[in-house]
Amino acid sequence: MELYLILFLISLLLFLKPFLLPSRPKNLPPGPAGLPLLGSLIQLGARPHESLFNMARRYGPVMTLHLGSVTNIVISSPEAAQETLQKHDENFSDRAVPDVITAQPNPEFTLAWVPGDQQWRARRRVCSTQMFTARRLDALQHLRHQKVHQLIDHIKNCCALGKEVDIGQLAFATTLNLMSSTMFSIDIVDPEFQTAQEFKDLVWRIMEDAGKPNLSDYFPVIRRFDLLGLKRHIRPSYVRLHEIFDGIIDKRLEERAAGSSTSSKRGDFLDVLLDQCEEEGSDFNRQSIKPMILDLFIAGSDTSALTTEWAMAELLHNPSLLQKSKNELVTVIGTERPVQESDTHHLPYLQAIVKEALRLHPAAPLLLPYRSKNDVEVCGYVIPKGMQVLVNAWAIGRDPNYWEDPMSFRPERFLGSNVDYRGRDFEYIPFGAGRRICPGLPLAVRMVQLMVASLVQSFNWKLPEGVAPESLDMQEQFGVTLRKAIPLRAIPSLD
Repeated sequence: MELYLILFLISLLLFLKPFLLPSRPKNLPPGPAGLPLLGSLIQLGARPHESLFNMARRYGPVMTLHLGSVTNIVISSPEAAQETLQKHDENFSDRAVPDVITAQPNPEFTLAWVPGDQQWRARRRVCSTQMFTARRLDALQHLRHQKVHQLIDHIKNCCALGKEVDIGQLAFATTLNLMSSTMFSIDIVDPEFQTAQEFKDLVWRIMEDAGKPNLSDYFPVIRRFDLLGLKRHIRPSYVRLHEIFDGIIDKRLEERAAGSSTSSKRGDFLDVLLDQCEEEGSDFNRQSIKPMILDLFIAGSDTSALTTEWAMAELLHNPSLLQKSKNELVTVIGTERPVQESDTHHLPYLQAIVKEALRLHPAAPLLLPYRSKNDVEVCGYVIPKGMQVLVNAWAIGRDPNYWEDPMSFRPERFLGSNVDYRGRDFEYIPFGAGRRICPGLPLAVRMVQLMVASLVQSFNWKLPEGVAPESLDMQEQFGVTLRKAIPLRAIPSLD
């Protein structure tokens, strides 16, 4: 209570000024009035994506929301999302940057947060044309197969002991290795690698701190004070990850210098970036590629692990669907050989399970915040220049005008359907849409499908004693990403 009182008094002193009482722009979307100074902060609660979903039912799919001294526009329907992210794509190509993000070294070189300018387009082009192409991903799939085989071997050891496993934790460790194999051709969390546990802790700490509510984002005038200490707490983790990346880059540069121009290259993403650094007139250099690597690493590992955990949680919550998926895998692949990435093209029900998990539990429920470059009209309302825009992908995936029984997990809805997550169907945008759609989408889908298929094919699963499928807790925990509030623990067996 003392903290809230102090913060309220500080806010009162800072904001009782005339400029905090601006005139309402003409034709601004409707929305809740909120409390003086605080706006609708208290109404958000612990699960803002749900609160905004309920508010949109009252105020409409384009809504004005005052959070502290910051005015937001919240988009909650496919039609409004299409106008925002397709029709006015260029106008919303900039990001509203949370204060904690600026704690990292060289934040101006991030891929996710910088404005949609020429430098960003150059980095994005490298991702789409050289890093996440089907040919490049196919060439490195043997590394990802190795990591999933290691996961399966680890769980087999747990079977022999009759131990339950934390599926989310194992998925996270595996996705870190999947990403590090694709990025660096190494196991960055291998027990023999000296940064193993440290690296996992660093990534977790960044995701945890980045997901905490921050007064600096609601009252930008006090950003320089960092009242909650989030920037001070998160910066050492950012710095240490950059040091780890420096060590990996140094070792690779030594290898490239010692060998010929071709034989010393591994063909992974690091080689792609280092090749860019060597091009004449390139904007790529050692300092600019590290924030880019960090973005890809954190986004790719955490979101893929969460989606894997949610998919498995929904299958254990609905045992008939788990059995149906297992039957498909046994019929198409059998039990004698492990699943490979190329198999997933022949597993429509598996694909439907992953799609449905992404619909019901999008990893980034509010996507990343956009900022309007100019005044623009969306669905008959004016979104003023400089306004922060939130797109509630969680709400859009539950729109009853597009989804039958939207609150239920029903993979069958995607069988025979052309609706896809690549940003063309605005009722389904778990990866975003438009020019700021997630660049790692092709890799993320491959990783999640491979992990879920391997877990289902290799083991029989049951919940711990005393936990019935219908009573499995499916509550969500809101943050930068959408976690399962109670981690999924299950017992694997080979019977």
